[in-house]
Amino acid sequence: MFVIGLLGWWYGAGWRQRLVIVRERIASTVDYFSIDLLLGTLFAPFRQISAGDVRGPLTVQMRALFDNLLSRVIGSTVRLMMVFVGSVAIVVTLIVGLLSVIGWALVPAIPLIGLLLASVGWLPWIR
Repeated sequence: MFVIGLLGWWYGAGWRQRLVIVRERIASTVDYFSIDLLLGTLFAPFRQISAGDVRGPLTVQMRALFDNLLSRVIGSTVRLMMVFVGSVAIVVTLIVGLLSVIGWALVPAIPLIGLLLASVGWLPWIR
C-alpha cells in the first residue's frame, strides 16, 4: 500500500510540482535577462549622462553627434550580446528542465533496473 501511494504521488502530484519548478525557473531566467526590454531599447545611448541639445559652433555639434552615435553603437552591441547570452541561457534552462522532468520519471525504475542487472550477473566493477 505504501509503495502504491508513493508511486501515485511520484507520477501525479510530484510530477506536477516538478513541472511547476521547471516553469518557474524558465520564467525567472526570462525575467533576469529581460530580452523584451533589451530589444525595446536596442539603439538607446549606453550610459550617456548628457544627451540633451547641444548649442554652439559646428565642431561642438559634430562632436556631440559622434559621441551620441558611438554611445548608441556601444549600447546596441552590449544589448545584442546580452540578448544572445540570455537566449542561450533560456535554451539551456529549458533543456535541463526537460531532462529533469524525464529523469523524474526514471528514478523509481533505477532499483528495478539494478535488480535486473544483478540477476543476470552484471557487476559494474568487473569488465
